[in-house]
Amino acid sequence: MFTIVKILVSALVIGIITEVARRSPSVGGVIAALPLISLLSLFWLSFQGKSAEEISQFATGVLWGFPATAVLILIVALLLRSAFPLSLALLLGVGGWFLCLKVQGSVFG
Repeated sequence: MFTIVKILVSALVIGIITEVARRSPSVGGVIAALPLISLLSLFWLSFQGKSAEEISQFATGVLWGFPATAVLILIVALLLRSAFPLSLALLLGVGGWFLCLKVQGSVFG
């Protein structure tokens, strides 16, 4: 039952963000950039009794994922402005994300 509550609350947050973005793409983008999913995840982990160490490890993972996510979004935005199809822009963005994570792994891992 708790899993269903988490899914519904998380879906509601995503739904609200996409509705805001539909009306105002810039405002929706700013809201989507907020760490809402990370904060929700931290809350759920805490609520489920995870230790401070485990929650800290999660937060550190989010931090290490941020540069790769920024690369993904940058690639997608630039390619869409250059009239690339969304599917190709997303594919190349995910490729850049993966490459960034690989580079980070060799530098930080």
